[in-house]
Amino acid sequence: MADGSSKPNVLICGGVNTYSRALAAFLVPLEGEPLVSHLRIVDKYSVAPATTYLGAEFPKVLAKPEVDYKQANLTVPSIVQSIFNPPEGKGPYDYVFDLTGEVRHDRTEMILINTTCNVARMLGQEAAKRKVKAYVRVTLPFYETTSKGTHDEKDDPKPDGTIGTWWHETLRMLAAIEDLNLVILRVGFVYGPYVEFGDITSAITVGSVYGYLKKPMKSVWSPGKNPTNTLHVEDLAGAAWASATWMASLGRKEADSLAGESIIFHNEKSKVSQVEGMPPHDSKLVAPLFNLVDDSNSTLLSVGQTVTSFFGTTFDFFNLGERTLYKFMDDAVEDINEHHVGGWTQMIQNSNPPIPNTPLSAYMDKYALEKHIVALSNTKIKEVIGYKLKRPQFNHDGIKDIVDKWKEEGNWPIL
Repeated sequence: MADGSSKPNVLICGGVNTYSRALAAFLVPLEGEPLVSHLRIVDKYSVAPATTYLGAEFPKVLAKPEVDYKQANLTVPSIVQSIFNPPEGKGPYDYVFDLTGEVRHDRTEMILINTTCNVARMLGQEAAKRKVKAYVRVTLPFYETTSKGTHDEKDDPKPDGTIGTWWHETLRMLAAIEDLNLVILRVGFVYGPYVEFGDITSAITVGSVYGYLKKPMKSVWSPGKNPTNTLHVEDLAGAAWASATWMASLGRKEADSLAGESIIFHNEKSKVSQVEGMPPHDSKLVAPLFNLVDDSNSTLLSVGQTVTSFFGTTFDFFNLGERTLYKFMDDAVEDINEHHVGGWTQMIQNSNPPIPNTPLSAYMDKYALEKHIVALSNTKIKEVIGYKLKRPQFNHDGIKDIVDKWKEEGNWPIL
């Protein structure tokens, strides 16, 4: 912090299409004191003109004197090096928040290796070289836990599909970088104002359609336990900051002894020789790892009921015959979406004032309609870091806040 300020200089990489905007607004709030001396955000998107949805708040954050946005391709090694050079008169970056990684499930293995693993590995190596005090990696819920009980960090959930395999491999690559002050946050299903990405946003949009149509919203899955643990985006931001300050006060060695977990190999052994920077399958890799979810113990049923009751309808399940039919037919995806998308289009058209276009969609792809079980215990982050949740429950207040903000910016139908 060579610029004489006692506040850290911070670098956020990636995630403008997911959660970086909320993190930036937490670090440099529109009202009140910033937590940082200088904040640089780097991603592939342009912000003026915007090439992805930004929400009403983020452009105001970008206009703050402490904030610097760089549009850059982080798959290029020389660019990764250059983004760590602070602006003139500013000290080196103290904290790095890594929210990079491909989030689309239809991407090939090569794209996932290039845009998820390689990018994070290069950022991690550069951060270690620059002696960054904290490097926080946010990993999304691309895992399949079992539905029995909640799972602490010692559990070893199976990565879900190709995307899960390479997001998990990224953690091994980062854990293997010597002297990287790494903290991994394994989050649940994130929701919140201006978050148009993810399963909970999808559920809220679709739930509103069934409320409008005055029909029950139905699930293809049986009403079993089906945990789908949730997390408010404000808590993602707050816990990421708490993790960084915790790590900065300790260093990697001590953090490993307090919170280190084994990052187990979940890949094909043949890939080790094919993928640059991939640690051997039998490497013993340890890194501080924390689960991050709220206290709701959300399940498919509880999320469905909370959302539908907010919109004045009910949450239901198809009968066994219907469920069996839907699970095995690709056509069923289009069939199910016909109701959602048609209803949402009607709502948009009937809105007063009219909505010329909206980033929100009622379309649910095959992945979104599949069953994803995420059951995580949040005890460790509370006990070790002392993090206190700001939004412990997924409830009507949270949904109202989201919908009201979308209405204000003209992206949600007013009927």
